[in-house]
Amino acid sequence: MNGPAEMLAADKASTALGIEPVELRDGYASLRMTVAENMINGHGIAHGGYVFLLADSAFACACNRAGSVTVAATAEIDFIRPVHEGDELVAEAVERTRFRRSGIYDITVRRGSEIVAEFRGRSRTLRS
Repeated sequence: MNGPAEMLAADKASTALGIEPVELRDGYASLRMTVAENMINGHGIAHGGYVFLLADSAFACACNRAGSVTVAATAEIDFIRPVHEGDELVAEAVERTRFRRSGIYDITVRRGSEIVAEFRGRSRTLRS
């Protein structure tokens, strides 16, 4: 694999949802997505799986470097505020630490300046 930009471009799930990069660099990623009508659940708010997917995509971009294949070992999310159709969300992923083949990343999902979710991911590099 080349790097996070190429990985994201080949990610059919993320591109189908209109997820686009804002900034990508080693250990950091910022991605944007607008909540569409087909992402709304029976309560009239965005299905949490879409918010998780945006955060997970930012996590993947932050932990993959050129020449490596790194995947999620585990991840968890706290939903803080509901998200609505038309909201533009930005997920910002920051590397906290890398050790041997593992890493820990924190991802904050915002609507403007308002935090809507916090995600923590733990990565595992399969090969370099």
